[in-house]
Amino acid sequence: MSRHDVGSRSLDKTANEPIVVPEDAEHRLGETVRLLRQRAGLSIQDVAQRTGLSTGMISQLERALASPSVRSLRLLSVALGVPISHFFEPHAPDPSSQYVVRRNDRRLLRLTASGVLKESLTPAQGGALEFYELTLNPGASSGPDFVQHVGEKAVYVLSGRIRIWLDHEPHVLDVGDSVCFPSTVPHMFDNPEPTVARAIWVTTLHSGAPPRDG
Repeated sequence: MSRHDVGSRSLDKTANEPIVVPEDAEHRLGETVRLLRQRAGLSIQDVAQRTGLSTGMISQLERALASPSVRSLRLLSVALGVPISHFFEPHAPDPSSQYVVRRNDRRLLRLTASGVLKESLTPAQGGALEFYELTLNPGASSGPDFVQHVGEKAVYVLSGRIRIWLDHEPHVLDVGDSVCFPSTVPHMFDNPEPTVARAIWVTTLHSGAPPRDG
């Protein structure tokens, strides 16, 4: 099965179908992190100091022996000076327009351990916003720790239920509910239900200030 076939299947998933992760997804993500680190002239120790992640975790991630949480990937994006969308799997853009993203041409980011799938809704060249569809397996989460970074976020729930903590206070969002908040507020999220949840997620790009634990 080709990557395109896997991607198309994920886009046509039913509300109760969990995320299926191809074996090469983690290898591609690990290789991307390693290349970005090397191009920036950083050692694994340098990245560990910038992110607060352990050197062992970063090494395992680069070798596809571990899958990062959403929070860890955000920390890495800031440390390496790229938007989180840079970690999405590449896909050929629509040749008819540089501004349009066709449904079957979405770039994907699969975080196995977290049970999270992100589908980019913005063109590869990026811009001021990160805009994507988020799918959460039952029990999936952004990770065990809160995160803060410069910018703003907005979430709109398409199906299922998502629980989001803002400044350590939980808020349960059902279908049709939305939330908008400064990303400097300590935040994290999960899917507390036994069914898959989906949401539209929008966030402004960081300005270079490192995220902090809440």
